[in-house]
Formats: sequence, C-alpha cells, structure tokens
Amino acid sequence: MKLLETLEKTLKKEPNFITDNGELKKWVIINKAQNYDEELIELLLSEKELKEKFFKKVKDITVFNQALFIQFLEQKNYLNDSYTQYKNKVGLTIDGKYLKQRNEVALVWPFKDCILEGGQSTEEQKRDEIFFNEVLAQDEITQLLEPKVLTNGKRIDKSGEKPLYEFNRSENGAITDNLIIKGNNLLALHTLKEEFAGKVKLIYIDPPYNTGNDSFKYNDTFTILLG
Repeated sequence: MKLLETLEKTLKKEPNFITDNGELKKWVIINKAQNYDEELIELLLSEKELKEKFFKKVKDITVFNQALFIQFLEQKNYLNDSYTQYKNKVGLTIDGKYLKQRNEVALVWPFKDCILEGGQSTEEQKRDEIFFNEVLAQDEITQLLEPKVLTNGKRIDKSGEKPLYEFNRSENGAITDNLIIKGNNLLALHTLKEEFAGKVKLIYIDPPYNTGNDSFKYNDTFTILLG
C-alpha cells in the first residue's frame, strides 16, 4: 500500500480528523502535529510504515519528525499529481512557516523590526520618514529612546497661565496633574515610561492618517512602499 493511502487510512480512524464528507481535516491534523498531540502520535506509531517514515531513533528514544510529517501532509493535499514538492506561495511568515500554518495569532507587518524616528520638528514641516532597524541601528535607537528633558513647562488653572516649577503629587508620590505634552509621541512615551509604567489604563494615540485632506499639520499621506 502506498504511504499516502496508509496515512489517510490511519488518520481516518479518528473521527475528529474527518469532515462530514469523509475528507481529512488537514489543518486540524497539522495543528495537532505542531502541538505534538499524543493521540495523533499514537496513531502514527501504530503503523510500521508510518513509524519508519515520520519517526527516528535517537539513543533508543523514538522522536517524532514533526517538520517532515507536516511537509508531507501539505505536499500531498495540495500537489497530488505534481512532480515537485514545491508550490509558489506569497505571504507573511514567522520562523519559516506561513501564518495560515500556525495556530497562534500573530501581528506581522512590513518594517516591524524597525523604529520610526519621527523627527518632524515643526508643525509645518514635511519630511521623508526615517526607519532604524532594531539590529543594524541599535545605537541610534538606544539614543533615540533615552528619556528626554521636557522644556517650556506651563501650569494652566482657573486663575490662568503660570510657570511650572514642580508637579503636584499624591502621598505615595504619583503625579496628580493632568498633562498635555506637545512633541513626538514615541519619544514622549519613553520619557514618561519610568514615571507611569504599570499605571496607565488606556492610551488613545495618533491622529487619523490618509484622510484625504491635509487640514491638520502632520503628514496626512503616510505610505510604505513594498519592493
């Protein structure tokens, strides 16, 4: 019996692996394999041919070759009549696996491994955004995210505007003033991190970009070009 036929026959012994139409639930099985499911492994070990194909001996210990099993399952489900195991796929990956092959939720986007400098110094200025790679430009990022000195502080209350010399604090030392900080939000957040870490319940940040108008003084048209 061919290996694929043996595999299908063996997997169909488990009702949870079969659809109402009698087809194998490929992604359920792949998910089980990714998590080294005992039920799945026992099924595979029950057939000599499958055991020889998808397991190997390491110092008298039987080890499941997870990557080979998943590769074989995907190859046969997609390319039954193909002379090659490869198929062109375009998509985001983590650790070499496409997102649809993974069980967890993943946030992945272009330039995820970069820090946006955001160096617009005046509201009227337009600029080409600069991205620092987390590995290649670690020194620049470290310097960028070091706490900064906040200047031109003012206190505004019902009596009007006056110079700010110190914050009002509670008995345990927490700042009780409401703060408005004008500046780059990334730099401001890193500057406030030590003071407010673990104390913030909600952050509502950034104006809406790409609105189709430029009525506010920030770069409304923000795009990332993919090569």
